[in-house]
Amino acid sequence: VQLQASGGGLVQAGGSLRLSCKATGINFRLYSMSWYRQPPGKQREWVAGITSGGNTNYVDAVKGRFTVSRDNVRRQVYLQMDRLKPEDTAVYYCNTQHSGADVWGQGTQVTVSS
Repeated sequence: VQLQASGGGLVQAGGSLRLSCKATGINFRLYSMSWYRQPPGKQREWVAGITSGGNTNYVDAVKGRFTVSRDNVRRQVYLQMDRLKPEDTAVYYCNTQHSGADVWGQGTQVTVSS
């Protein structure tokens, strides 16, 4: 099972980025997927999730600004991030659970300048 995240970068406050995460080795359409982030010097935190049925949830800090979606044909999950703030700066990870264990992508850096 592998998760490959991409799409991070440097953006000014108020800008947008779209993260992608491609899954291999699993029957993707059956899995819930999540995005986490780890700000500099802080612990990793859950950001957003999407179930196999397409239901979504978000941490309060990103509600109304971030949108998680999935494409089961392409086996990808996305995180559209709009109206970015400096406090969104972090390494972003995609995640799923397989056979009772967490599976993590390699992380992609998002830096928001003020």
